[in-house]
Amino acid sequence: MRKSLIWMNLIVALGALGFTNMTNAMSEYPLHQAAINNDTQSIKKILSQKALIDERDETGSTALMVATRANNVHAAHMLIEAGADVNAKDNIQDSPYLYAGAQGYLKILRMTLMHGANLKSTNRYGGTALIPAAERGHVETVRTLIAAGVDVNHVNNLGWTALLEAIILGNGEPKYQRIVELLLKAGADPNLADKDGIKPLQHARSRGYREIEKRLLAAGAK
Repeated sequence: MRKSLIWMNLIVALGALGFTNMTNAMSEYPLHQAAINNDTQSIKKILSQKALIDERDETGSTALMVATRANNVHAAHMLIEAGADVNAKDNIQDSPYLYAGAQGYLKILRMTLMHGANLKSTNRYGGTALIPAAERGHVETVRTLIAAGVDVNHVNNLGWTALLEAIILGNGEPKYQRIVELLLKAGADPNLADKDGIKPLQHARSRGYREIEKRLLAAGAK
């Protein structure tokens, strides 16, 4: 109910700004509306009417993508079990799998992994799900993606690996120390430099991350 009220308030606000077609646009996608409301009864009814489960709205989002953004686990579960594509990307190259990984939505992430998530899939920055998960300090998500087999040494468009992002964009706190440990244990290269030739150890030292520095040295960083 609360999410439904928030969504309606957003529609009213956008209408006041001139987005007069927003309500009509949403009414064109009842499965998306049910997904944002986490309304599993409506989802079941709509799907029984042979609705296209992977129909896309103006943003290129499927109903599953909408449910994933809202972290609506029940809606996502029903859609995935009904065959929704966990790898379907929207207009900005997010997919339910990639988005769940980046945001640390573990329940949905695990469902996508059980239903064909493409571990090599990349976002608009050229990164796998593991890279933003490491950057944002989602320890259990990092652990889950490593266990699933995501490449720990994948380099994104910025020239950064998950290890580099955990150091450069993290804050050195225990959760980032743990992520560095997990990545190194899984085979992350401690000497793989960024585009400027700066290695993980140099980044850690320049930021005063002593605990991370210790872990890197123990893994053979130079």
